[in-house]
Amino acid sequence: MTVEATTETPTVLPGVVLTDAAAHKVRGLIANEGRDDLALRIAVQPGGCSGLRYQLYFDDRNMDGDVATDFDGVSVVVDRMSGPYLSGAVIDFVDTIEKQGFTIDNPNAGGSCACGDSFH
Repeated sequence: MTVEATTETPTVLPGVVLTDAAAHKVRGLIANEGRDDLALRIAVQPGGCSGLRYQLYFDDRNMDGDVATDFDGVSVVVDRMSGPYLSGAVIDFVDTIEKQGFTIDNPNAGGSCACGDSFH
């Protein structure tokens, strides 16, 4: 009996988490657009002072390799290249007197710039 070892590694799907506050805000923004076919796409792009920058935008496209997750009716899409950078990231929405907007707590980020807009 011959046993062959494989060198393929399993594909790890990105595990982005959208908090209830963020899902509520995204749902409202999509409603303002007047469309029901939009998803929140979260991507990582080169740029910023630390090397990589987050991109959050509404998208109606489905690309090969996308992973979509539903959070209480809000579809969050991550592309194949961004997935490893975003695995385990938590997307939240804060609305305080000091700050308003989406925040990303990413355990994969080794560090970020002072403005918090980019990471490495």
